[in-house]
Amino acid sequence: SPPQMLSTSELLEAAHEVSKLTLAHEIVLNRDFKVQAVTLAPNSLENRVKETVHRAFWDRLKEQLSATPPDYTQAVQLLQEIKEALLSLLLPRHQRLRSQIEAALDLELIRQEAAHGALDVGSVAARVLGTMATLCAPARDEDVRALRSLTDPVQLLREIFRVLDLMKMDMLNFTIQSLRPHLQEHSIQYERKKFQELLDKLPSSLDHTTAWLREAAADVSACPPAAPARPVADVSLLPASRGAAPSPAAVLSRAYVNLLRWEPAHKEYPETLFMDRARLQQVRSQVNQLVLVAAVLLVTSGMCGSTLFGSPGFVARLKRVTKVLLEGLSWTRCEEALQDVGDQVLQEVGRTLSRLGHPPLSKDKCASLKGQIRSIADEDNAVRRVVEQRIHSFLSLFVSPNGPNCPKDLPKGLDAIQEELLALGRRFGSVIHHNRQ
Repeated sequence: SPPQMLSTSELLEAAHEVSKLTLAHEIVLNRDFKVQAVTLAPNSLENRVKETVHRAFWDRLKEQLSATPPDYTQAVQLLQEIKEALLSLLLPRHQRLRSQIEAALDLELIRQEAAHGALDVGSVAARVLGTMATLCAPARDEDVRALRSLTDPVQLLREIFRVLDLMKMDMLNFTIQSLRPHLQEHSIQYERKKFQELLDKLPSSLDHTTAWLREAAADVSACPPAAPARPVADVSLLPASRGAAPSPAAVLSRAYVNLLRWEPAHKEYPETLFMDRARLQQVRSQVNQLVLVAAVLLVTSGMCGSTLFGSPGFVARLKRVTKVLLEGLSWTRCEEALQDVGDQVLQEVGRTLSRLGHPPLSKDKCASLKGQIRSIADEDNAVRRVVEQRIHSFLSLFVSPNGPNCPKDLPKGLDAIQEELLALGRRFGSVIHHNRQ
């Protein structure tokens, strides 16, 4: 709840603005974003109620059409809704189709036929199928063709509405795709404007963001100055001189990188990043997985030597099986999974040594390798800490103001995960770059 008192209408208005802002943000950052139909669980109360109400509605229509004389009140209303739905799918240039729909569903004529008991609902409904076939996306062709085989007017009307709902969804997603270039061009200004409007209404609503930035400022100030190992393209990545106030750019860069270490159970997420929380937490999860994978490969390499690691396909197989066993794993179950990883690594090492004509590892070496892999689960494990620090340092280059143009030399020992690390860095950087702007 906001700290100051707001009326219900003000809260609803703020929620509506947040909803619009979130939708625009999602369309811009998620190229695969699509509106999906809501699917209720088959045995849920909501689904049972929905099915009961729908069944009663269509049963009532069947009774009306079967009465003597037939009652066309509900049928005429449905035909009007079909006409409105078809017209809503048209673009301004579709004048011929507009005339075709007006002719096929002439509501004045339909009402006159209904008044005289001469309305053929099935015939009128069937006339719209040609228009639907013209308007629908190729993926819906089969659905429209299936409608032509229906002879029961009630079933035909029901299925027409079902397919029309699908067509509306297709048109909505087409519109979103069409709007995306325009939104991308103006999204920064739009989000900045909407954010300021929300901030004016809720001026004390950034407490978590303030705490997040203060923590980053303390980290930057506490970091002792040191000469970089190589020239740094972005000075914001350099630590502050002792006694000097950290720059805003350095604080913000550190704050973004700190999201890779975020502990959801202990901290509230910054409000300014709430729309990207799921995206950034997924990045964090993938970073954690890459840390473990790289650590396993480094430990195995140190034990088995370059000859084994130079064998074609060995590293790829080792990486693949390790990633599979660690997929979607939480840190709390890390040790158990790494035991399985150790078993699989030993099997792969044994097979490769046999194929190369080398003797197998001794029992002591096997036990040592498995123990070293299992110990990666410890937070203070030296290999894990070094790998984590290198990965975080590498990803920090993507979040600097010069991120896209900053040189990104891969850290030592991470060649095996280069492809995954670069893809993750670009994904992390694109989200942060948008938010920074």
